[in-house]
Amino acid sequence: MFELTVNGTVHQVEVERDTPLLWVLREQLGLTGTKYGCGVAQCGACTVLVDGQATRSCSFTVEAAVGQPITTIEAIEAHPIGAKVVEAWVTAQAPQCGYCQSGQVMAATALLATTPKPSADEIRDAMTNICRCGTYNAIGRAIALAGEQL
Repeated sequence: MFELTVNGTVHQVEVERDTPLLWVLREQLGLTGTKYGCGVAQCGACTVLVDGQATRSCSFTVEAAVGQPITTIEAIEAHPIGAKVVEAWVTAQAPQCGYCQSGQVMAATALLATTPKPSADEIRDAMTNICRCGTYNAIGRAIALAGEQL
């Protein structure tokens, strides 16, 4: 049995210790906004915040998550920076198909928490999530816009 704090709520989950956090979020807790993409921590569709850090949940075990606050896309608008990111995402019309966008928003929130006014180069270097639709320019605009609001 593991105790996780997800979006401010404490949950008890009974899973194997090496179960990826992604599957606990989706299957045990019903938080399906975090997406499965590649399963090897490359694409970023599964990105959540673990203790404020952008974390690829498909390769992060439930055991490693114990004792750390976890924030998923479902609660990102309660995060002061996350709310600005979501607002900027809408203004910039960043998503196309939308599949990767929850992970993109989470990564952008983590970036802006450490670098409130990132340069274009800092955005490019930090945003390693993959978007199959190629909305990188719109994502960059949205991050810059959110940074202006901080």
